[in-house]
Amino acid sequence: MNAESNPPSNTATGAVPPAADAVAVIELPEPKVGALSSVNRGMWAMGVIALLALLLSALMWQKLSTIQEQLARQSADSGATAVEARTLAKQAQEQAQETAARQSVMQARLSEVALQRSQLEELMQSLSRSRDENLVVDIESSIRLAQQQAQLTGSVEPLLAALKTAEQRVARAAQPRLNALQSAITRDVGRIKGTTVSDTPALLVKLDELVRLADDLPLANAVAKVAASGSLKPQRDDNVVSWWQRSLEVVLDELRSLVRLSRIEHPEATLLSPDQAFFVRENFKLRLLNARLGLLARQLDAVRSDLAGVVTSLHTYFDTSSRKTLAAAELLKQLQGQVKTLELPRVDDTLAALTTAAAGR
Repeated sequence: MNAESNPPSNTATGAVPPAADAVAVIELPEPKVGALSSVNRGMWAMGVIALLALLLSALMWQKLSTIQEQLARQSADSGATAVEARTLAKQAQEQAQETAARQSVMQARLSEVALQRSQLEELMQSLSRSRDENLVVDIESSIRLAQQQAQLTGSVEPLLAALKTAEQRVARAAQPRLNALQSAITRDVGRIKGTTVSDTPALLVKLDELVRLADDLPLANAVAKVAASGSLKPQRDDNVVSWWQRSLEVVLDELRSLVRLSRIEHPEATLLSPDQAFFVRENFKLRLLNARLGLLARQLDAVRSDLAGVVTSLHTYFDTSSRKTLAAAELLKQLQGQVKTLELPRVDDTLAALTTAAAGR
């Protein structure tokens, strides 16, 4: 510092008179021992602090280096993992694409298999249906043929045989849709076995017997025949009555034969001429022959009509008190009763079941 700017104090050194040309001398104070020691301690403290800071900086640098190395290693590991993950992802994507392709192929094959299965099922159903339809048609034709044979012969044996054969064939087929047909056949067989059918040959024999009796049946206007002895009553013993009584009885018998009293139910029968009586008898026989032909032709309605006409003619034009007439009336009554049971039982249940089975329901 300049002496001019800062003049020293006079109190520190005593009063010295300034000189005009003298040079100002600055005297520095000597340091004290206590001040020097505090400075040293501060320097030491600063040195320790600096050393500690240096050590801490070295430790921090070492730690940062370790952290950097770890981060670098982890980054490298992460990169490798990412690369591996990308590789795995790519492989997984390829596998997924391959799996999708395989799945599409499998679905296509599965659809083909399903289509083939449906076609096979349709074919099997068609074959089964065709077989069942052929079986139903065959059974129906055989039953209808047997029914015609039964109507022609008047016997239920052909119909029973056809139904039993049909039942066995249905049982062998073992088709659930034919169970209704089997039940219907069983019902018809039971009904036919429980039905009483008249014997056609026996009816024909009775008709032939009536035809033979037609010539011997007395008409309602016929006169009673006189006995071979000339009287209607047997002669009395000659030892019992006298000759005049016997002569009187003969005369009375002759008088009685001249007059005959009877109740006329049908006047047209009494007024018949001999020619008309002949045609009545022939018409009676023709009706019986027509009934016989109708019975052979299985035309039961015509048979019933002819028998009813024969019964009417018998009660109208013939003597109903005669023994032969009564016998003929009894035969006609038997014929009419048997013709009623001559109707063959029908197999409507079986035919309806066949129609339903043929329709596929």
